Amino acid sequence: QVDLVESGGGLVQPGGSLRLSCAASGYIYSLRTMGWHRQAPGKPRELVANITQNGDSVYADSVKGRFTISRNNAEKTVYLQMTSLQPEDTAVYYCNADLLAYVPTLRNYPPMNKWGKGTLVTVSS
Repeated sequence: QVDLVESGGGLVQPGGSLRLSCAASGYIYSLRTMGWHRQAPGKPRELVANITQNGDSVYADSVKGRFTISRNNAEKTVYLQMTSLQPEDTAVYYCNADLLAYVPTLRNYPPMNKWGKGTLVTVSS
């Protein structure tokens, strides 16, 4: 079983910063692209940023220059450093990963896509 567990969410004032972490666990053979998505109340889930194994990253236009995604492959962790936070950044932030993990019933490492349960970020004065 593979789990992605996010941490680091909370309440922050406008202009403040937060750092989110997402740790992957389980019989993981390879972590490929990892990323962060978010879902604000009443809105669809949207991509915030993702990063490949080699460190190439993509950002939503709304967060460019304010958010930085990074990863530690040895620790199977992806981070999202968020600065200059604004009320419109308020959302549940979800970790996502493309990976290969062992499935005992298959005796193989099929590709799969996993989501974390999310962490709430609230930007408010």
